[in-house]
Amino acid sequence: MTSLSELFSNYVLNVALISWFSAQFIKTLLFFVKTKKFNSERLFGAGGMPSSHSASVCSMTIAIAKSDGFSSPLFALSFLLAGIVMYDAMGVRRAAGQHAQIINMIVKREKSDITSFIPKNKEQLKEFLGHTPLEVLGGALLGIIIAMVVPVQLFNK
Repeated sequence: MTSLSELFSNYVLNVALISWFSAQFIKTLLFFVKTKKFNSERLFGAGGMPSSHSASVCSMTIAIAKSDGFSSPLFALSFLLAGIVMYDAMGVRRAAGQHAQIINMIVKREKSDITSFIPKNKEQLKEFLGHTPLEVLGGALLGIIIAMVVPVQLFNK
């Protein structure tokens, strides 16, 4: 049981999880305000404002800086990981979402042989995959603010 209590007292992990959950909650709330419809997929799904991926990696980076310092190897690793995650969210994942959107439009219009390539258990491809630069920035700022506000002593023994 000590390993479980150590897990729950891990400042970096907990701040990253708080940031992820906060971003997902805000994303769901903003979707509801915009569409007047509750979509439970927004609680766990990718894409949308703010980016939960950006929020979690940025909060992790700031939390490591607060606990281990800016000169630590962990900070360097976390900083580079955050950059890669955010770049990927705006690049490859965003492009994949745009491709899915176009493919879904083609399938709706054509109803030809292309439907044989679509998996039977899914009617449409997921379109919420990546993020706009503004969504990534929103997630990054959310994560940084949460890590700055949550004190290290809250979780560390």
